Amino acid sequence: MSSLAPGREAPLTAVDAARQLRRAVIASTVGTTIEWYDFFLYSIVTGLVFAKLFFPKSDPLTGTLEAFAIYAVGFIARPVGAAIFGHYGDRIGRKSTLIATLMLMGVATFAVAFVPTYESIGIWGAVLLTVLRFIQGVGVGGEWGGSVLLSMEWTRTNAHRGFAASWPQFGVPAGLFLANLVVLASSALSGSAFLSWGWRIPFALSIVLVAIGLYIRLRILETPVFARLQREKRIERTPMLEVIKRQPKEIILSAFARMAEQAPFYIFTAFIFSYATGQLHVTRNFLLAAVLCAAFVSFFSIPVFGHMSDRIGRRRMYLAGAIVTFFFGFAYFGMLHSGSMAWIFIAVILSLVPHDMMYGPQAALIAEAFTPRLRYSGASLGYQLASIIAGGPAPLIAAALFAHYHSGYAIAWYIAACAVLSFVATLLLPDYTNRDVSQEYDQRVTGAAAPA
Repeated sequence: MSSLAPGREAPLTAVDAARQLRRAVIASTVGTTIEWYDFFLYSIVTGLVFAKLFFPKSDPLTGTLEAFAIYAVGFIARPVGAAIFGHYGDRIGRKSTLIATLMLMGVATFAVAFVPTYESIGIWGAVLLTVLRFIQGVGVGGEWGGSVLLSMEWTRTNAHRGFAASWPQFGVPAGLFLANLVVLASSALSGSAFLSWGWRIPFALSIVLVAIGLYIRLRILETPVFARLQREKRIERTPMLEVIKRQPKEIILSAFARMAEQAPFYIFTAFIFSYATGQLHVTRNFLLAAVLCAAFVSFFSIPVFGHMSDRIGRRRMYLAGAIVTFFFGFAYFGMLHSGSMAWIFIAVILSLVPHDMMYGPQAALIAEAFTPRLRYSGASLGYQLASIIAGGPAPLIAAALFAHYHSGYAIAWYIAACAVLSFVATLLLPDYTNRDVSQEYDQRVTGAAAPA
């Protein structure tokens, strides 16, 4: 693969390319950490305080459902962000697009810190939250595809691509850890005042993280794969429309393959706060500490499973994760209902391991399925469509199932159903673990021969 970057007259040396790969991985990981910090911060505070502050006239269960409805808006917006930024990522490049997504997400999160509550402006507070949540979702929708491609397309060999692409995925537990840590610290600092003003501190701090991420991303080069597309004048005018026309199967299967990973994740990291504090009478700080530990475990498990996918194949690793997820939901709620604080703590800590078995290899599995000139658009759209069918509805479905059946095992059956859908979709997805990702997949996508 050529390593010529825009504006350079000669290919990068192996040393320079390795340096750029390290910078790309760091930029992707730090950037996704910041973006997911912003996104998870909202989910944590939703379960803890938003129902009380913005829907005070509703009973607790109804208020929780209303707060999670706003939470779901961010997921609805994610495919919109994928469409917008996927287009520009395949048109003007990975780097420029990623700078724009970081700025959009960061400003929206910072603004949440200043939204007045129901007590001040009535229902308009919830309206403002909905608008900002939508903007957050648009930013996240465009972030993932570019971050993964930035790492994956700087990888010079097939042998480590799953491992390299797993590092942007590492941003999820890192963002989750950071968001829980800051909320925990704010809660301790403000004490009883957390409900009135302490919850605003973590949102305001996000602007500092955005400045750090922006500095790092401005120092990287465009990926050699996109640079090659520019040199060969193979940039599509309408990449989003082209990928929908040429690779619809990969888009749909990518979305359904994420069911077993995404739906349980938001049950285990967002819904758990309202469920455990309301039904199990577990304290807020206990849960925050447990989720912190779960995120810490993911620091190691995500890159490990990404590395394993390079050894045994992307699809095989992913299918194993779907099988484990099918059974884990029942064990999870069994531990929660044991009445033992120790078992509850263990359940939360272990909850992300089945997720990580899929999330580690997932970035490479999905991105490899799309031809380079349509990859940002296709991978982003397939990945983010799952937010409509899995991530966004999951806390709402979990709350509704519990309201109807009054049992956590009803939620476990929902998780099992998601696992079955993912298993089938993954079997139908192509596995291109050893394919050269710099080459156009023209024979498969267009019926034409690839250029020499």
